[in-house]
Amino acid sequence: MQPDTLGVIGLDAVGGSIAWQAARAGVPRILGYTSTPKDGVAAARAGAITELMQDLRRLVRNSDFVVVSAPPRATMTLMGRAASLLRGGGRYMTDVSSVKLPLVNWAQEQNLSSVFAGSHPLVDVREGGFRSARPDLFAGQIVYVTAAPDGERAGREVADFWERVLQAEPVTLDAQTHDSVVAWTRHLPHAAAAALAVTLGSHGPKGVTYGSETRSATALAGGPPDALVDVLLLNRDAIVEALQTMDRSLHDLGSALADNDEARVRTWLDAASSWRSRLGS
Repeated sequence: MQPDTLGVIGLDAVGGSIAWQAARAGVPRILGYTSTPKDGVAAARAGAITELMQDLRRLVRNSDFVVVSAPPRATMTLMGRAASLLRGGGRYMTDVSSVKLPLVNWAQEQNLSSVFAGSHPLVDVREGGFRSARPDLFAGQIVYVTAAPDGERAGREVADFWERVLQAEPVTLDAQTHDSVVAWTRHLPHAAAAALAVTLGSHGPKGVTYGSETRSATALAGGPPDALVDVLLLNRDAIVEALQTMDRSLHDLGSALADNDEARVRTWLDAASSWRSRLGS
């Protein structure tokens, strides 16, 4: 759907980009709400929003489509404040966090399945705040859309919003499958980069210059931890499984090195190189 009035809660890099692209796509009225005043001012100056709201419930009441851009627990809190308005019908809501099952389950418990479907745009944003927003951030990018089993219509409306307004490519799947896939493809790499950074910080040589290899391998560990804490805890079962599997792989390498087994070391590294080559640049 292309709403007449879009409400965006959270004018950070992702929320700000959604609002900005919606403005360029011709959505006539875009209401913004943020707890960071400078983001609101920047969004208004850029023309990403038509009105900066101080009252979240008023934003929801006056919008026919609402997007929440916040960490998962904060998203549930914000949705909770607007739940009674959402149940009235006539509007849809989505979020943009990278963990979906807890939010979809929460929406079911709150009787919001008919109006809420989760979203997860696969975009890389290294810094928060509207200063990192781009009106073309989602163009041609995959966005996972996860509806509750009884929320097919909400899923369709949310997917259509991403495609029609933000020029993204929505992919619909169930929330449990999403969280399992993303645990392996996005959360595990973040956790592995953080583990390497913690290990080097705690046990690595002091007073040395780390090279490009270290900088590249730990790049994902440099982001703000708040949102990642939520994601790791809320998707912990799938992430623990992935971490345990990685631990077994590292143990295999350690065992081969301890045995001075060149063939096993080479096989291990060949497998890694082969997979990385298939992944592409």
